[in-house]
Amino acid sequence: MATALAGGAVPAQNARADVRCPLSNAMNDDAVQAAAEALAQKVAGRALSVGEQRACEAELSELRLAWKRNPSAFSPDLLGMLKRIASSLATGAVAHKQSDPVAVLKECFGYDAFRPGQRAIIDTVLGGRDCIGVMPTGAGKSITYQIPARILGGLTLVISPLIALMKDQVDAMTEAGVRATYLNSSISLEERRTRVSELRAGRYELLYCAPEGLEASVGRALNELKLSLIAVDEAHCISHWGHDFRPAYRNLSGLKQRFPEVPVLALTATATPQVTADIVQQLGMRSPARYRGSFFRKNLRLHAYAKGDTLGCTAKEAALAVARSRPGQSGIVYCLSRKTVEATAEFLKKHGIRAGHYHAGLDVDMRSKVQDAFQNDEIDVVVATIAFGMGIDKSNVRFVVHHDMPRSVEGYYQELGRAGRDGLPSDCVLLYSWSEVKAYDRFADASDDDAQAERTRAQAREVFRMAEARSCRHAQLAQYFGEDLAACGTSCDVCQSFELFSKKPARLSAEERAQARAARKRERSESTPAAALDPDLSLFDRLRVLRKEIARERGVPPYVVFSDATLLEMASTRPKTNAQMLGISGVGPTKLEHYGERFLKALSE
Repeated sequence: MATALAGGAVPAQNARADVRCPLSNAMNDDAVQAAAEALAQKVAGRALSVGEQRACEAELSELRLAWKRNPSAFSPDLLGMLKRIASSLATGAVAHKQSDPVAVLKECFGYDAFRPGQRAIIDTVLGGRDCIGVMPTGAGKSITYQIPARILGGLTLVISPLIALMKDQVDAMTEAGVRATYLNSSISLEERRTRVSELRAGRYELLYCAPEGLEASVGRALNELKLSLIAVDEAHCISHWGHDFRPAYRNLSGLKQRFPEVPVLALTATATPQVTADIVQQLGMRSPARYRGSFFRKNLRLHAYAKGDTLGCTAKEAALAVARSRPGQSGIVYCLSRKTVEATAEFLKKHGIRAGHYHAGLDVDMRSKVQDAFQNDEIDVVVATIAFGMGIDKSNVRFVVHHDMPRSVEGYYQELGRAGRDGLPSDCVLLYSWSEVKAYDRFADASDDDAQAERTRAQAREVFRMAEARSCRHAQLAQYFGEDLAACGTSCDVCQSFELFSKKPARLSAEERAQARAARKRERSESTPAAALDPDLSLFDRLRVLRKEIARERGVPPYVVFSDATLLEMASTRPKTNAQMLGISGVGPTKLEHYGERFLKALSE
């Protein structure tokens, strides 16, 4: 609406979601009349794309807010015009429910095809059926509710424990032209009231909310909102059997009964069959479709090394070697204790690595400062306890090092999954020892819950067993989660040797090596076009500098502007026109309009 008032040509979908539109405050007759007439011209006489439809709905919601604040600015004729606009948009909304999800994916996000599993889940929820999706970290779970949110209209409620991530998620949606907001404990009471009022007026398509919020203002407002979909992210948190149970998630148990006609989509990256069944029961899902994706991510190269003399260096030195092998690239080093976190971060900084540390013992401001610095590429490495990571959606993390053995296979998989979300090759290094198994035993001994203590002991031994095993690491992980996977052939240190530092990994048997050779042959035959790119790396570096400059101007993390994968494709193909830019994976119309001209200029230099 701001642009409609100013007479500009930039559609409302390009306005930042966290910037208040001035229309509802500039409530004079002329401003309202001009905005309504501009909206009428956009709606009249032509079919709107889904993006245009949602942008016009946003402008209409702004006019509703203006009317609530100053009814006298709206004449009977003007109200009649707005009713006709609303009727036209309602008709269009019905038609858009039949939209092709692939076309919406391209228009909104700039991608030509879905990743495995995404389309099946999207089609299920568009059909109005409950669905549970178990997909690995980095598989693009968020797309499975973002595309339906755009097609269905109304409001999609996304419940997530990741308060630290919500603002970045909203920023990413805004950059793509999707109207989104969030409600959690980080915002003031006055701001919360404002956003709830805007939700009632239909301003947003996506609402991110913490489970605790269902007991607060958002919970009370839900009955007044047109809910089209309820998405529960990190759904394993509702299960006592999961590795990260959160009691607040039990607040969700009555949602399906409260909104029986609204489909519920439960999403998680790490759920055994037992946890999956518990999620369905706890959420009250009705005959849900179940999608279980592959746990194999071939761009992640898994390594495991026993600590001690055979490693040839200390764990800190190993972490340093990995960071030095990827200079200037982002990585996470996980440690078991806060003391080790701080010592390791200091060691890395002493040896020239731009590193910060993060653990629950730091105050909120310090944790936010470190997280923001990492998100914005101001530091390269974060050394952290497991308190860090669930609030990170950074696509260009190139390595994850477990300085100490993780407490469970689920936790290990969740943490290593933070690498390589953009599909580019990334390293995941596990350092382990039997002494760490005994340390977890001591934690278990201190517990008053005998059942939980026994689970802690068993989980630690399972991680150790997998690390010691001389079989494909990806296949072991997949088998743990119930998937039968052949040896990866190229993506772990057992199937193919990687010289990260001095120690050489164990080798497969003759039979297993034959399986690995067959897997490598399949890998070559199935290689993606992206693997064949030949980018100009100096141009790639210049594009990264431009990306960071734009990100700073817009107040978003650099990866929200474009991913590394998108920049590499630009540096390889060197598009010269807007049409060629739209052919780059990850470049949609909204981002092209935002900053396409600046990237085209950089590509021509």
